Amino acid sequence: MQFPSLPSTLVAAAALACTASAFAQEQVIKIGHSGPLSGPNTFAGRDNDNGVRLAVEELNARKINVGGKTLKFEVISEDDQCDAKTGVAAAQKLVDSGVKYVMGPYCSGVAIPASRVYDGGGTLVSTVGTNPKVTQGGYKSVFRIIASDSQIGGSMAAYAANVLKAKKVGVIDDRTAFGQGVAEEFAKEAQKLGLTIVGREFTSDKSTDFMAILTSLKAKQPEAVFYGGYAPQAAPMARQMKQLGITAKLLGGDTLCSPEMGKLAPDAVNDFVYCAYAGMLMDANDTTKAFRDKFKKRFGQNPDVYGPAYYDQVMFIGEAMAKGGSIDPAKVAEWMRKSTHQGVLGEYSYDDKGNRLKAPTVVNTFKDGKPTPLSSQ
Repeated sequence: MQFPSLPSTLVAAAALACTASAFAQEQVIKIGHSGPLSGPNTFAGRDNDNGVRLAVEELNARKINVGGKTLKFEVISEDDQCDAKTGVAAAQKLVDSGVKYVMGPYCSGVAIPASRVYDGGGTLVSTVGTNPKVTQGGYKSVFRIIASDSQIGGSMAAYAANVLKAKKVGVIDDRTAFGQGVAEEFAKEAQKLGLTIVGREFTSDKSTDFMAILTSLKAKQPEAVFYGGYAPQAAPMARQMKQLGITAKLLGGDTLCSPEMGKLAPDAVNDFVYCAYAGMLMDANDTTKAFRDKFKKRFGQNPDVYGPAYYDQVMFIGEAMAKGGSIDPAKVAEWMRKSTHQGVLGEYSYDDKGNRLKAPTVVNTFKDGKPTPLSSQ
């Protein structure tokens, strides 16, 4: 017995219904990224963006189910140029687009004012801004996913005093929230350890000529010079120190631990620049090596400083949603503050202000233009 075939219109309607049902079982989660995607720190912004995208791809492959719906993660990136005004506008754009999770900003000077916008929009923010003020705004959904300035600056002051055996140090900062903050923390700890600060100099995050301030410091004969700022300025600073015959080592925070330093000043950084990296290097253990290989296979280059930390935090957010059974940012944040996550760069756990607990720092110098670990703090 044969049954009459269904009209084509009914078949089409049934297909549409099935498609609609499939879409109804899917929940889109927008993951925003705010960072310098243009300008001198583009290398860092792109690396961070890659870390976010790699994590999102892996979370989508896991098909996490919350409330009967499969989560589909999407990345929306905004270029904040490491500029406060641009960064606040980017934050507002992400909030207006319904983004409830943001990775970044990269620069403390953007993270501090943008946090208020994100808090007003009910958005969870995970930043690498190291200035202590980033987590002092009282916002419940702000996480600092690496060590703070106090940890980074303090580590380098201890290294200068205890390992380099320096007695006199100079301090330079670029007047950004990050640079000034980490330099102040270095100076504070250096004085506690009995070091004499023979000079304080200032520049900007746009400068490339440091001859005047370096000449001034040279006359005071420091045995180490700490620079609070970013790699695009630190690299030419190292070269100019060599040109002036300054034998003092150039010290800095995690932003100086970038391979970009070796690219910009390969003839000046080796055994001369020392920096505190807030994390682990990619050849630290089997886990980091496996991540490095995976990252390079996907993007054609090794991860830089923060790409792995961005990856880890996005994976932690996905885990919080899966195990906490909610996609609400406030509930996800609460779950994360009570839990721990084992990532590529160690264990992630946070205090009630969103500061990462037991955040690792590693003191590095450069060998063959590449960061090389010397000691862990």
